[in-house]
Amino acid sequence: MPDPIFSDLYQDTEDLIWAPTEQVRRRGRQRARRTQLAAGLAAAVAVAVAATGVVLARPDAAPPPVPPATVEPITPTPAPTPSTTPSAEPSASGAPTPSRTAGEPAASIGGGPTSRTPSRTIPAAATLQLADLPTGFTMQTGKVDGDWSLEFMSSFCVNESPTLSDGEVATRSVAFNSPTDWIVQRVTRHSGTSATTVMKNLRKLVTGCEMEQPGDSLSIMAESLGGDDGVLVGSDVGGRPGRWLVVRQGDLVAQLRLDSQTTPTEARRTARSVANRLCAGTDTC
Repeated sequence: MPDPIFSDLYQDTEDLIWAPTEQVRRRGRQRARRTQLAAGLAAAVAVAVAATGVVLARPDAAPPPVPPATVEPITPTPAPTPSTTPSAEPSASGAPTPSRTAGEPAASIGGGPTSRTPSRTIPAAATLQLADLPTGFTMQTGKVDGDWSLEFMSSFCVNESPTLSDGEVATRSVAFNSPTDWIVQRVTRHSGTSATTVMKNLRKLVTGCEMEQPGDSLSIMAESLGGDDGVLVGSDVGGRPGRWLVVRQGDLVAQLRLDSQTTPTEARRTARSVANRLCAGTDTC
């Protein structure tokens, strides 16, 4: 009696139509080629992935470019306005101490008062102004040319004259013109105590001058005219008189060429105006 399994298999395949042998072989060859092609493609993909991994793993490979950072503008926060009302702050001992109010200068290091380095420039306000002179004058600022100074006058001395520019660090000149007169002023600033030295040298220049020509003279006509020191110098060279007023105030020295007939009394009034104006350029007043 046939096995039931084989009986069932026979019944299921009894009505099947089997393909010819050649067709079965052709289908087998096609399936084999498709399998080989799929294997080749898989190998190629594996090689490509491996190559990419090598490139990424290379330490000398250039990293991808980093996008530029975006900087967002920061709007500054306005500083709070300090309160002008004094408030109590606790001290180390627990007792309240008044705080510094707005506008009060902060103490410098060491507990001393604050100080600023004085400017070496000479302000225009430190020279004479039109208001200090009689009507009819005009004002000319800037460098004043011409042989008007005492330094030029010393060229008529046969002996060597001391300098009047000892320690000079700044200078300012001004001239005043009128139909009948011409006044020139030069203000110089000197370092340290050099301004005092200049006044001493001025007296040495005048009193020690040995004039080239007999009859010519250079002399001090008046002293203590104004400021910290004030001197009127007179000359007579070739029959032509001359007058110079020199005033010191602090570290400033003003030299003026005045009218050739200026008297000591007139020079004193001018010296006071000069000294008052010099106070605009020095802290010694």
